[in-house]
Amino acid sequence: MAAKINDSQLAQLLEATLFASERPLTADELIATVLSDFAISNKRLLMVIKQLMLDYQGRGIELVATASGYRFQTKSEWSEYLARLWPERSPRYSRAVLETLALIAYRQPITRGEIEAVRGVTVSSQIMRTLLDRGWVKVVGHKEVPGRPGLYATTKEFLDYFGLTDLASLPALTEFSAQSVLSMETEALFATAVADATPLQ
Repeated sequence: MAAKINDSQLAQLLEATLFASERPLTADELIATVLSDFAISNKRLLMVIKQLMLDYQGRGIELVATASGYRFQTKSEWSEYLARLWPERSPRYSRAVLETLALIAYRQPITRGEIEAVRGVTVSSQIMRTLLDRGWVKVVGHKEVPGRPGLYATTKEFLDYFGLTDLASLPALTEFSAQSVLSMETEALFATAVADATPLQ
């Protein structure tokens, strides 16, 4: 017989679980692990999670949904100050890296040659290695043209890091070009998010 838990207790257990977890957790993962002793429906779980999100509005941290599940993170407006706690963990990426990442995000799947055609300059191996090592992009296939160049696309880690649930959450660009990639809208997303989405460990 399943144990009983009221909504207040469920909210507390979810809060404790998501604070303690080192990574985002999906509803299915929560039900299969910490909630396995209780007969919790997906509908009830999502209702309590939604209420938790509302409870944290107006505070310094927030509960958000990412591509990989739910997590607590600090509010972006305090990132400038919080970054001072971990100066070694605040890498600054070059304009070329951010532009390349934006091109992959908006035009995926895309080859390195296609990135170079839009940017008008050569994409160095170091730029691609930086994005691959960071886990933000991956090779998802090969284009059926001579040489079969790799096709690059973004990953769940990319979505999680920048606080996106899916690619549809990316800021809309009315006209895609090398200039539009460097618009204030795109730069705000990729250049400032380095310190914005600081997950709580």
